[in-house]
Amino acid sequence: MGALMEIRELRAFVAVVEAGAMSKAARQLHLSQPALSQTITALERRLGVRLLVRTSTGVQVTDAGTTLLGEARAVLARHDQALAAMARHTAAGGGVLRVGVPLELPPDLLPAALARLPDTRVQARHLSSVAQVAALRAGELDVGLVRERPAGPDLDAVLVVTEDVGVLLAADLAEKLGSPVRLEDLAGLEWFAFPRAGSPAWYDELAAILRSHGLDVGPEVPEEQRLIVELKIPAVSAGGAYAFAPPEWPYPLPDTVRWVPLAGNPIVRRTWAVWPATSRRRDVAEFVAALEDHRRNGSEV
Repeated sequence: MGALMEIRELRAFVAVVEAGAMSKAARQLHLSQPALSQTITALERRLGVRLLVRTSTGVQVTDAGTTLLGEARAVLARHDQALAAMARHTAAGGGVLRVGVPLELPPDLLPAALARLPDTRVQARHLSSVAQVAALRAGELDVGLVRERPAGPDLDAVLVVTEDVGVLLAADLAEKLGSPVRLEDLAGLEWFAFPRAGSPAWYDELAAILRSHGLDVGPEVPEEQRLIVELKIPAVSAGGAYAFAPPEWPYPLPDTVRWVPLAGNPIVRRTWAVWPATSRRRDVAEFVAALEDHRRNGSEV
């Protein structure tokens, strides 16, 4: 036939047939309905046959679809069996979970989640959101913690952290402005920003909020200039700049710098756990479930 079918396409096709409707299958697969529909359409185009007939009440399987259904189930079963067999090779000594980590996470998040995986060794890599997504797609990470939800059906994502962001100010300036401070009162100060290339959607969201409050965003930070804590504190302490930080900032503050909440909480930072949609690793599922529990129940994971 010459057509190369992907596992995720076969899994999507079987899910649609078994669910009987595109919308129900999309919910089960944690995909948007348009993304799932595009996957099925791409599979049909690659095979050159019609697999499903869309109706007002759901989907009907064509003769070609019925033929593929049996073969797809067999392929998926063999695929999952192979993954399970390989997983057993690491079961005795515990697996290795490669996790991408951004700057500034709640200090109890990872320890609480990893407590659920006592036999798993973790390799943490500090990477920007864009770099994590690229590493996930290249098979270099098992799960990432990113500041913007990636598009496309190849990665699954779930929201695990929501933080009302405050601002770091020089202590004397914080005393003058009071608490909480209004965003517009920061006019005239420089935003100590991060490179847009590392997380474009989050950067653009922040920039839009600042502009809506009459603040100057300033020039873009060069991509090679990474945002690090060692630079953030001195810049704020000098009194001419401000920087954003969550309430549970995991770094000690000198007496010259204070964290102050923002009036009305106009800035909310979200962190998603992201992993390959084709992953069937139990440790990834456990890790993500622990992160979700942390979000629902606070530190009581």
